[in-house]
Amino acid sequence: MTHPVRPAHDFRLSYEFFPPKSPEMEEQLWQTVDQLALFEPEFVSVTYGAGGTTKRPTFATVERLISKTNLPTASHLTCVDADRDETHDVINELRAMGVKHIVALRGDPSSGVGTAYVPHPHGYENAAALVAALKAEGGFEISVSAYPEKHPESRDVNADIEMLKRKADAGADRALTQFFFDNDVFERYMEQVRKAGILIPVVPGIMPIQNLTQLKRFASRCGAGIPAFLDARFEGLDDKPEERAKVAAEVAAEQIQDLMRRGLDEFHLYTMNRAPLVSAVLTNLGRLPKEKAQTGAAA
Repeated sequence: MTHPVRPAHDFRLSYEFFPPKSPEMEEQLWQTVDQLALFEPEFVSVTYGAGGTTKRPTFATVERLISKTNLPTASHLTCVDADRDETHDVINELRAMGVKHIVALRGDPSSGVGTAYVPHPHGYENAAALVAALKAEGGFEISVSAYPEKHPESRDVNADIEMLKRKADAGADRALTQFFFDNDVFERYMEQVRKAGILIPVVPGIMPIQNLTQLKRFASRCGAGIPAFLDARFEGLDDKPEERAKVAAEVAAEQIQDLMRRGLDEFHLYTMNRAPLVSAVLTNLGRLPKEKAQTGAAA
């Protein structure tokens, strides 16, 4: 199947941020927001901890993004360790803040990733049920998660895709994927998704590699594969931070370029609350920050 060729910078963009846990991290987050906002994302999202463990920091971050920036802001929401009334209290608080977009997730078990998930006896049992509740509430754009390499707790890929279908049928507007690095895996996944009758947009999640060793540990917990070519690309760069950052930006930009050749035009970037690497990725793709783009146009 052939796809029309589009300019490298012609794509839609969104970011994920997480609530800061210290004054230093807070300062870094807001510097990151200021810098990455210049690339004009469609929206940004803010994560929400298991059992609401970061609910208040999430609320504070979301509230400041809405009141102090022009960035359309989505809040993550989970149903871990919360009954339905508690979940709806959170939904009402988010609505009162001006949130119009929620990323609806089941969430990780509060006992830790890798342990068995036990639904709250009076809560929403999974993300599909949470999506249905949000849809019934009305007034929200709803995003959900998707897993090109299968959620670690899913029996198999078919069970995983069936859950995505349930979320789509319940009213989800789009899915944002777990990060991945093998675009062939993503393309095969999308063939299965469409064959299952799931028609909502599925937006690739892109993780620029800040630290390959740390990423491998994280990826092993969330079921994402690390292809051998990444070891080769980063070999010998442990003590060369500038060169390592250059390679990391190239790797992520190349992945996005290849996905664009396959017909994709929207990407969700996991920023890790750091601007330099994400900025370098976007610059490599020809996407200039707004102030530089305006300067160039004026010249």
